[in-house]
Amino acid sequence: MTTLQQETRPRFRRLIVGTPKPTRQFEDTLLPKRLALPIFASDALSSVAYATEAALVVLLAASAAGRSDLLPVSLAIAALLAIVIASYQQTVRVYESSGGAYVVAKDNLGTLPSLVAAAALLTDYVLTVAVSVAAGVLALVSAVPGLATHRVELALLFIAVITVGNLRGVRESGLAFALPTYAFIVSMLVLVAAGAARCADGTCAPTTAPAPITVGAGAVGLFVLLRAFASGSTALTGVEAIANGVGAFRRPQARNAARTLAILGVLAITFFLGVSYLAIKMHATPNEGGYPSVVSQIARVVFPSNSPTSFMYYVIQASTVAILLLAANTAYQGFPRLAALLAHDRYFPHQFTNLGDRLVFSNGILVLAGVAASLVWIYAADVDALIHLYVIGVFTAFTLSQAGMVRHWRRTHDPGWRWRSAMNGTGAVATFVVTLVVIWTKFAAGAWMVIVAIPLLVLTFLGIRRHYRKIARRLRAGTAAVRSAGPPRNQVLIVPDTVDVATESALWYAHRIGHGEVRAVHTPGRGADVAIRPRWHRLAGRDPQLEILDPAEGRVDAVLEELWKLPRGERDVVTVVIPEQFRRPSLLAAARRTAFRLKLRLLSEPGVVVADVPAISESHGPQGSTPRTLIARILVADVNAASMRALNYAQSLGADDLRAVYFAARPDEAQALGEAWANADTTVPLDILEAPYRDIGDPLLGYVRTLTIDPEVAVNIVMPELVLHGWRRTLHNQRALYVKRLLLFEPRVILTSVPYQLFH
Repeated sequence: MTTLQQETRPRFRRLIVGTPKPTRQFEDTLLPKRLALPIFASDALSSVAYATEAALVVLLAASAAGRSDLLPVSLAIAALLAIVIASYQQTVRVYESSGGAYVVAKDNLGTLPSLVAAAALLTDYVLTVAVSVAAGVLALVSAVPGLATHRVELALLFIAVITVGNLRGVRESGLAFALPTYAFIVSMLVLVAAGAARCADGTCAPTTAPAPITVGAGAVGLFVLLRAFASGSTALTGVEAIANGVGAFRRPQARNAARTLAILGVLAITFFLGVSYLAIKMHATPNEGGYPSVVSQIARVVFPSNSPTSFMYYVIQASTVAILLLAANTAYQGFPRLAALLAHDRYFPHQFTNLGDRLVFSNGILVLAGVAASLVWIYAADVDALIHLYVIGVFTAFTLSQAGMVRHWRRTHDPGWRWRSAMNGTGAVATFVVTLVVIWTKFAAGAWMVIVAIPLLVLTFLGIRRHYRKIARRLRAGTAAVRSAGPPRNQVLIVPDTVDVATESALWYAHRIGHGEVRAVHTPGRGADVAIRPRWHRLAGRDPQLEILDPAEGRVDAVLEELWKLPRGERDVVTVVIPEQFRRPSLLAAARRTAFRLKLRLLSEPGVVVADVPAISESHGPQGSTPRTLIARILVADVNAASMRALNYAQSLGADDLRAVYFAARPDEAQALGEAWANADTTVPLDILEAPYRDIGDPLLGYVRTLTIDPEVAVNIVMPELVLHGWRRTLHNQRALYVKRLLLFEPRVILTSVPYQLFH
């Protein structure tokens, strides 16, 4: 990274996220199996900490005899887990880049099923973070009851820590989270083995529950068994994450992902059945409020406080807290990747495809953290309340993914397609049955919110897709018409508030681009120079004469009313030149000015171009010095109607040097834009510059400063700017706004916005 890049990047951001990585290092971030396991499997492994307890709560609430039904329920859940693991092993071998439910359903079942799968997974990932962190805090307060009153604060703190860890990079989070995950694996194996040995030699004492739940006196019927099965099926959560993250594995990616799935399956089934067996043998009873947890009770019996092995109780509790908290990390890998896939297909905002400084989808990470933190706060980090919202999403995705694979095998007839289709078909039927059971048994308990949220998300996806397609059609269709219009006739309107260094430069610029078509207007008001007329006369004389507008309807409206009198269109453009002098760089001060409100309003006016001429100076008047050379640079991101309008406008300026500039993050982007520019048949040359860190800020600053190093040169940055109203603005990268903020205080830089209005 260059010295300039180091200086301009905020220090706080570097401290939290770390030093940026260039795009070419993406291959270096791919994970070996030993790191992929703790990153992608922590959710599924952690499920043993609450899946058994979730099923036991349902059974004991119905009858004391329900404990005897825990083992068959657990065996059924384990069998389902084995089926799903085996099915996904087939899936990742076919879809090596991503074997997630969205991709599989899109390729084999169509658009609507794929969007349902995506919506289900997004909700599940959010709930994974909320439930896992809440369960981790529950395990913590089981060991340290004095912290019980701070559960929400602790949960929010842990979400923040995990978020920062993931913003620092996939590989870095894997290194940080590997040790706690492997510590949990070892401690759980020791717990299950030692507990089974105690029960085998007859020293398996019953657990102690300080505040046991009320045990029912009825019978365990089919409905109760189904509810217990549905609650315990949380043991399957997290399996999908490996299929969604195949692209994060080292090569050969499919084989490594399949092997990691196999390891996950063996460990998860062993832990789940082991904890269920010990809970039955030790007559474990869940507590009101959830703590101490069943796992904590079992660990206290296996490693009593008066034994030499008592330290293992605290090891198990600490590793359980760690794995439950880190289980959220699975969602931090799945949610951003799925959001990026949806954004690539234009079902989600484009911003979710942006790679952050550390080559992670940072926007997805931040959104996931924000929504999950909101749920934790709303539900007061209560696992029992959050758990009812869980499972529906993941089992819906399981079903659609496996059904899609059945269609794939029947369509391709690849070798072994019959038994592969049978395996995926079995998985689809099993998970579909579980989905129905969960909806039936948990609908009134809060699951209805997820059932409502999924269709709403699907409608949102379709609305976003419709918007992007409409915008793309308009930009594509208008390209030829705008290009054929040619350079427009440019009228210049300069709007000074006072006469200072910025006004002096603005007047020079207005004459430079106006070719005799220059007017100057001033609207009196608060903050304006009351003695501007004689000052203006000394600066400009009658070229042009300053016109004073009536501010009765407001200063901004007075300028707009004057604009409405002028002809405007593709062939007639009005450039409004706005000088702004600052005593020191301050975005807050800039946003408070009348000039800021005027610039915003002007962007919505057809046929109007906004040119901002800023200057930083302590001087109270002109300095008698202006540049001699005007260099114009058009910032382009695509070849469409908006960029062609900016190109036409820039050609009307009569600049001494005119070029287009594109900043490419990857070589393929540079090649594609270069070919499109060549096909546009323009005489304006295109410079393609490298932006290896994906942020154009540092490369743009460096490029501009190489031009302004000559004190006789002014650089006019011309930006095509899409203008939309309402919520649709959030669906687009605000590139022009970012450039304006970046260059506002650069000396001798003029910022020109060429709007392309898209209001409908």
